[in-house]
Amino acid sequence: MDNMTDTYKTVAKPSEEILFKEKKSKFYGYAFPVENEDEVKIIIEDLKKKHSSANHVCYAWQMGIEQLSYRANDDGEPNNSAGMPIYGQIQSFEVTNTLVAVARIFGGTKLGVGGLISAYKMAAKLALENSNIVEKIVQNQYKIRFEYAQMDVVMRVIKQKNLEIISQKMEMNCELIIAVRKRDSEQIKDIFVGIYGLDIT
Repeated sequence: MDNMTDTYKTVAKPSEEILFKEKKSKFYGYAFPVENEDEVKIIIEDLKKKHSSANHVCYAWQMGIEQLSYRANDDGEPNNSAGMPIYGQIQSFEVTNTLVAVARIFGGTKLGVGGLISAYKMAAKLALENSNIVEKIVQNQYKIRFEYAQMDVVMRVIKQKNLEIISQKMEMNCELIIAVRKRDSEQIKDIFVGIYGLDIT
């Protein structure tokens, strides 16, 4: 049983804003669920508007389940002093499809690279601690077509295997879209393939 690719952790919804202060600099941390880079751009633009006096809005994200992709952005801070410490927290919380952003308002005292690294890391950590992190199951969807007479057989399998019906069309020719947990999908598909006259894609 391969758990690694079957479930993943992500944040359920955008976190509340957290504030971390270091030598009068203010670090506002946020965590967001994201599905693609376009969403990231919109969120970062919104944060820059919200914190128009912020000197930097640094962030990192990780997306994907089997094939992970990530990006870390220092937004003008010294190289690797902001984006990578934020990304490190995404890794330590083991979340994906997640964006963590930290807006910094300079307080007049320079923190140095070490100080920046620990402050961005702390703000990211607080944002994630403040998030509702959920475990999700990777699912495959199948479309099943069958004749009305086969309804009982099909519904019995769905009930026995506790499958989720996404949508259904019930006429003389029926069509169901079902969601199947990834690790069970081959086995479930084989059961339906074995039902005479039924078509599964």
